[in-house]
Amino acid sequence: MSRHHRIATFNLENLDDRLKEPQAFSERIHVLRPQLERLRADILCLQEVNASEESNHGPRHLTALDALLESTAYQHYHRLVSLNRGGKRFSDHHNLVILSRHPIRTGCQIWHDLVPPPRLAQIAEAGGEQPLEWDRPLLKAEIELDGGEILHLFNLHLRAPRAAHLEGHKQHGVWCSVGAWAEGFFQASIKAAGQALEARLAVEQIFTADPQALVAVCGDLNALDREAPVRTLRGDEEDTGNGLLAHRSLIPVERSLPDSLRHSVIHHGRPLMLDHILVSRRLLGWYRGAELHNETLGDELISPSLIANAPDSYHAPLVAEFVKPHKG
Repeated sequence: MSRHHRIATFNLENLDDRLKEPQAFSERIHVLRPQLERLRADILCLQEVNASEESNHGPRHLTALDALLESTAYQHYHRLVSLNRGGKRFSDHHNLVILSRHPIRTGCQIWHDLVPPPRLAQIAEAGGEQPLEWDRPLLKAEIELDGGEILHLFNLHLRAPRAAHLEGHKQHGVWCSVGAWAEGFFQASIKAAGQALEARLAVEQIFTADPQALVAVCGDLNALDREAPVRTLRGDEEDTGNGLLAHRSLIPVERSLPDSLRHSVIHHGRPLMLDHILVSRRLLGWYRGAELHNETLGDELISPSLIANAPDSYHAPLVAEFVKPHKG
């Protein structure tokens, strides 16, 4: 029975085997597979895993992921994957995946189950009120650790701070007006905030049932520690003003790393920490350290223009190690 648990998150950046260059996908495998093996994760949260289909409207398969995991320990892990809006098959792009050495007791996705789509007036389109839905769900698993304890794990990929599409207001990829861009950017911020709120409300349900629950929220949050989506997830007592709620807060484990190492993305020369693992106070008691494997990071804006068929992800994986204390 192991007391050691390693939890990791990694945005694979459009993992797909349907590439124009025949060798491009095999080169991605040669680069990404060692990164996964280095993590030595017992539980691994992946974002941006694409699926392929044999025929229109037929089942979709995670062929790219299967090829990447082949011959690794992860190939035999328990697996939970998000589904499309209809809930019947994988999405074409950007699926969430949880891989676990431990049994996944239950799993589900949350998509407007706790937060209904906000209805916003379409100013630029002048089309009346429209529901603003999230781009993808939240993926939640209850994982049975060695010894029978349950870890409540969330895999998230929040909306990036990039203006949402407004029909008829872009030509050849360029916005036609600042006002339309501003409205699209506003919609994107609402989506990210709404996803974070829905995840926080799901965490609240867990703490209401068990104040000492083991909770981990992992993923590409597309936000810094002090920005609104991560603050919403954290629920710090400085924000609530109530010390009696401190046990419900979530703590970013990367805070234990030096500032010089604390970045998972480089954006136009700026090192940013956008990928996070946030844990409950009880799970923080098990925490022993974190690693950010960012030694090979390229700049997500500059590098794609310089490198054809870049095999890397422009996100660094983050892994945290936990050791269950001995009972005295």
